[in-house]
Amino acid sequence: MADLDLDEEEKARRIAEKDLQGHRKQTYSGFLLVWLSFQATGVIYGDIGTSPLYVFSSTFSSQPSWDDLVGALSIIIWSLTVIVTIKYCFIVLRADDDGQGGTFALYSLLARYTNIARNRDPREAVMVRMERHRTNDLTLGGKSLRNFLEKSKFCQIMLQFVGVLGVTMVMADGVLTPAQSVLGAIQGLEVVKPDLSLSAIVGITCAILIVLFLIQPFGTTKLGTSFAPIVTIWLLFNMVAGIYNLAKHDHTVLKAFSPSYAFTYLVRNGQDGWTSLGGLLLAFTGVEALFADLGAFSKRAVQLSWLCLAYPCLLLAYIGQAAYISTDETQTAFTNPFFHTLPPGTLYFGLVMAILAAIVASQAMITSTFQLLTQIMRLSYFPHIKVIHTSRKFSEQVYIPLANWLLMIGTVIVAAVYNNTTSLGNAYGVCVIAVTFITTCMVALVAILVWRLPFYIVTPVWLIFAALDGTYLSSVLQKVPEGAWFTIVLAAVLCSIFLVWRFGKEAQWKAESLDQLPLAALMKSDQSSSNSLVLNETFGGVPVSTVPGLGIFFDKTGDSTHLPACFTHFVIKFAARPSVIIFFHMRPLTVPSVPLEERYIVTHAHGLIDCYNVTLRHGYMDDVLHPGLARELVGQIELTISHSRRPNAAELETLRAAYRSQMVYILGKEAMKLKTGSSMTSRVTGFFRNFVLYIFLWMRENSRTKLADLNIDADKLIEVGFLKEI
Repeated sequence: MADLDLDEEEKARRIAEKDLQGHRKQTYSGFLLVWLSFQATGVIYGDIGTSPLYVFSSTFSSQPSWDDLVGALSIIIWSLTVIVTIKYCFIVLRADDDGQGGTFALYSLLARYTNIARNRDPREAVMVRMERHRTNDLTLGGKSLRNFLEKSKFCQIMLQFVGVLGVTMVMADGVLTPAQSVLGAIQGLEVVKPDLSLSAIVGITCAILIVLFLIQPFGTTKLGTSFAPIVTIWLLFNMVAGIYNLAKHDHTVLKAFSPSYAFTYLVRNGQDGWTSLGGLLLAFTGVEALFADLGAFSKRAVQLSWLCLAYPCLLLAYIGQAAYISTDETQTAFTNPFFHTLPPGTLYFGLVMAILAAIVASQAMITSTFQLLTQIMRLSYFPHIKVIHTSRKFSEQVYIPLANWLLMIGTVIVAAVYNNTTSLGNAYGVCVIAVTFITTCMVALVAILVWRLPFYIVTPVWLIFAALDGTYLSSVLQKVPEGAWFTIVLAAVLCSIFLVWRFGKEAQWKAESLDQLPLAALMKSDQSSSNSLVLNETFGGVPVSTVPGLGIFFDKTGDSTHLPACFTHFVIKFAARPSVIIFFHMRPLTVPSVPLEERYIVTHAHGLIDCYNVTLRHGYMDDVLHPGLARELVGQIELTISHSRRPNAAELETLRAAYRSQMVYILGKEAMKLKTGSSMTSRVTGFFRNFVLYIFLWMRENSRTKLADLNIDADKLIEVGFLKEI
């Protein structure tokens, strides 16, 4: 039996290592890659693709001169080229964390190669794949940087904060983007019906936004495939209109491809030119979606859809608008650049397409919010809320109902309060450029510490991108009093929630570590009887009696070296154990479904007679908690015993007799309270800590538990309560 136990343990260890440390990144090729690129077009580029609706109107307040117009166009061209194409498509997308994108994925990636993560969840330590490079593999600068980061607690805290802040900025963007894009399209109705009232525009916008959020449960695949034709036609229509205007009006605007026009524009206009950057950066709003939505698609799909479709179409759209505006005798085309520059006879088609594309534009940031919130929950920065996987083919495409409804409420309120794209643009730009600047800095660290590039290569490239981002950021910060304060406040609130939850979880892990007891720390063999156990003196030293029946104890950690907390407290309270014990652990995998023959791992628990560890491996589409679960578990244990090299008939009979006698599920019910009388460095520190933990406990009490969907026999369920002080 000892040899069999060792075989079971080794097999279970190998499977656990594969499950917990295996890669989640999905790769695609052929038709599947083309299909995914088509979906990405429908989801990612709706936002950046509808910027031609309002960029020039947000930049100029009066008819621009030819030099200013071409200078602004040059800035747009080179921003799309340098920031979106070179930086994001060819550099940032390579810095994924096992297929995941976004600033927090960058922090997670750095934490796998550098020991900067503070206070990891001890129960999930086995899931952390440290891929630390050997010291000699790093450049001299890389060694010094890594040593500095690993020794500086301040830098570790700041990296964690910056990673979370980037996520909150994207989420704030997710509130503003739908309002900005839909309002921009509906305002186009004024071209057809000039007497359309502001209340009508806002009302139509809010109605469209509500419908958009109502269809989110259909999932990314269906929405992306449905929206992709709209975005594709929209982009191609803009390209055709741009080519027409370029050929018809002023082909000399092509001189904007010379970056000298961008520099002379800024020098010539001074303060006004610098201020206008706040409007010009709207040309690449939505760029953060390329990286944030990476998990739902793939690097190659994003690159293919941008380089082959979105990028050339957008360049020609802006060039065509500039060509028309430069020869516009009415001097009004810049006020509504898209609709005024449409080719003859295409106004109504353009209006319909603009409205449809603007509706679709919102999808980019909605999907990004779902993706990033999933990352945040996975790494314990937010309470567990319901997440629905919407695709069997693409594992990271998710829908989060609560986030969807909160986004809907926030977006409708924002659209109603701001009520025009100019005021919204003031709030909008801060989100975009703050995230791109954070991404630039964090990718530079990734290049040195993960890609092992030398300082003399990374630093000049970083300076170029940081200078571009910093210039834009300095411009939009002056708009804080004019509307950008909303973005900052919203991001600060979200950031506070995430960090409070993480601080509370770290305190909880520290308290729970006291319950992580091995069998020897809880009880020992009774010297007077070979099969009897007695509690250790710490817990009263009383004998542990055996009661007939089968007890299934839910084990959150799956750590075979320690007893589940619910079992520990059950034995301490009752000084009893069921005759047969199952420690049941559920291990979710990033696959749609796990075949039944690969679903269960059964091992004997060391030190306890008639005790088994059962791990249930399940995919996100599997329905695993249901009435009759106990019968399945018993059946799996029977199979394991029967297929062993030396089947034990007595062991089988004991298992069956216990199941026939009585069966119960035992869950832990953990209550928490603030620790009193603990020593603090100061009253201020103590008050602040208790205040933060009080908020955490309130959030914990009112949030969804991980077993909220428990669908097992309710009449056979026992909860063992225990109190932890934090």
